[in-house]
Amino acid sequence: MREIRAGTPSPAPRQLLLHTTGAVAPGARPHRALGRAKAAPAFPLPRQPLSLLVTAQARSAGVAQCACAFCLVSMRTEAHRAVAMETASLEASAAAMSSEPRPGLPFLPGCSFREPMKTSFHRSQTLGYKNGFAFSRLPTVGIGGERLYVNQPSQAELDELSNTGPTLTYGRAKKAPPSGFIPTHVAFDKKVLKFDAYFQEDVPLSTEEHSRIRQVGIYYYLEDDTISVIEPVVKNSGIPQGKLIRRHRVPKNDQGDHYHWKDLNRGINITMYGRTYRIVDCDPFTQVFLESQGIELNPPEKMVFDPYTELRRMPMRMYITPSDFDQLKQFLTYDKQVLRFYAMWDDTNSMFGENRPYVIHYYLADDTVEVREVHKPNDGRDPFPVLIKRQRLPKTFVDKKKTFPSCVLEISDQEVLEWYTAKDFAVGKPTTLLGRTFFIYDCDEFTRNFYCDKFGITDFQPVEIKKKPPEEVPQVIPPYNGYGFLEDSLQNCYSLFPKPPRKDVIKMLENDHKVLRYKVALESPNPVDAKRRFILSYFLSNDMISIYEPPVRNSGIIGGKYLGKTRVAKPGSSTENAVYYGPADLTIGSTIEVFGHRFVITDADEYVLNYMESNAESFPATTLQSMRDHFHPRQVVEETAKSDVPAPGTSKQELDELIARVQEELKLHNYLNYSNIREALLRCDKDESGFLNKAKFLSVCDSLKVPTSAVLVNKLIDLCCCGDDKINYRDFLRAFPS
Repeated sequence: MREIRAGTPSPAPRQLLLHTTGAVAPGARPHRALGRAKAAPAFPLPRQPLSLLVTAQARSAGVAQCACAFCLVSMRTEAHRAVAMETASLEASAAAMSSEPRPGLPFLPGCSFREPMKTSFHRSQTLGYKNGFAFSRLPTVGIGGERLYVNQPSQAELDELSNTGPTLTYGRAKKAPPSGFIPTHVAFDKKVLKFDAYFQEDVPLSTEEHSRIRQVGIYYYLEDDTISVIEPVVKNSGIPQGKLIRRHRVPKNDQGDHYHWKDLNRGINITMYGRTYRIVDCDPFTQVFLESQGIELNPPEKMVFDPYTELRRMPMRMYITPSDFDQLKQFLTYDKQVLRFYAMWDDTNSMFGENRPYVIHYYLADDTVEVREVHKPNDGRDPFPVLIKRQRLPKTFVDKKKTFPSCVLEISDQEVLEWYTAKDFAVGKPTTLLGRTFFIYDCDEFTRNFYCDKFGITDFQPVEIKKKPPEEVPQVIPPYNGYGFLEDSLQNCYSLFPKPPRKDVIKMLENDHKVLRYKVALESPNPVDAKRRFILSYFLSNDMISIYEPPVRNSGIIGGKYLGKTRVAKPGSSTENAVYYGPADLTIGSTIEVFGHRFVITDADEYVLNYMESNAESFPATTLQSMRDHFHPRQVVEETAKSDVPAPGTSKQELDELIARVQEELKLHNYLNYSNIREALLRCDKDESGFLNKAKFLSVCDSLKVPTSAVLVNKLIDLCCCGDDKINYRDFLRAFPS
């Protein structure tokens, strides 16, 4: 037998056995690895018969001890593996001995035996990931792939493992195959939890039942956690039954949670969409499933049944009572005989109420009453002919506490003690029918004869109905709110569709474009407002007033329209009888109040005086005289200024020629700022006399810087002089037309 040298790979157990016995299995190739073994180390391992080695390995594995070739070939697989493991251990020990120096030899070059074929010198990896989890393991191989004995089992552990290891005896345990993943919709397909439940609902307006019990079935589908509530259909129940809640995930609360099978149990209340269900029991499958999931079920309860349904299931009893009254005889005797009464319903106590006529028909054939309304042409009411349809009308009810509310829905003999008959209707007496009182004031001829023959009544004097005259409601006009004109606002109080107030067209045509203008000052304790000046315009065509404030430079007040055209009422006048300001009220020095602001009239134009003199009969004599006294000094000055007597040494023709020359020179210089000259001179003339002091006039002319020859201006000033120190600036302004 050959020696197994260190560094030589050990042959497989089967090939080693075949090589030892010299037999080759049919169809198998001889093992060639033994012929290509590497050189043995300097000290070979002790030789042992291979049969003994195999026998020892087989003994440790629990195999029968037999060295024949047939028995060796028929060994179990576990023995083969044991031999392979032992062979590998021998090879590893030989490699360790070859790579380490011999004991007793110096550590010098030539005394160490190392493997020159080593190519890997990295440290072994001890950290890694498995199934997504980090783990660590002890290294079994050192640098260069050398086997480490630090983390290897000891010889005692190996002996114990070889003698008592169940793997060597029974083989390696096989892991059970993992169960395949089954999704929920497949695992719980067609598996439904069924609970028996009921809920209670109120029944209003019924004396037979106050509440109703409805039995339902709650179905919980395990495959998708959905719930459906189904009520068994009962024939002729009059209630929509069947599926009350369709199959879906039912919300549990406002936080977005849904009901789960863990929330369901016997003997609990569950609320779904505002309706509370009482679970009383479940089917066997549901009980087994919940108990398998560790849920302790409550004891089952008895199902509650509807008392009305149980009452309906009882056989109905027929109560037959003979009647003393022969209705057929009454029908045959009084068929088509009707008593007719004329009545009136007084509804004047209600809003927009009135007396309304009605006709009451009493049918003798079946003691029924009908009330019909009498319509008149164009009475403004819908033509409903019948107020109360033909029916028996109750006169006296039973105690309403015992019969309410059934007597409101359908009136029967159980709720009524007495019905209306022909004796209850009489002319001149009120009759209450279903809460409405009718006054009977007349009847027809057939009714009179019937009462005379049947009851012996002959007094049928008709009652005269007098209509109450409507009460006159005084019209209350609300106070004027200031929007629009007072006349236009009053039209909304007089008519639903207001019409524009009538205007005095003749007055408008005669006084068209006639305006009286006054100069007014604001009466105010504020000194700034007291200096403000306004122009008040009175329009004679419609008696309206407007106020305009001329803009003044550097005054800090924006001028313009102060009051639009409107009629101004005098203070103290009412809305019903308003008194407005007229031309006679506007005199010099008078004060007028315009919407809370007081103005004092300080001046007027000449047209006002001319209009007052031409219409002297419309104005008081004192008003006309005060206006004349105010305009007299101004007229004297104007007549003096407009006189044809020229100044000393001047003539009118010479003044006109000089004015024309000044205007031509101004045109050459494109001078257009005429308004500044006029405003400056008018501002200096505070008394509006038309004359200015010569020194003041010259200072104003110097400040304006007129672009013309100084000789012409001085000559024009000389021609406008009136005396030594007065200048008629109106003649001077003729050279600067506006």
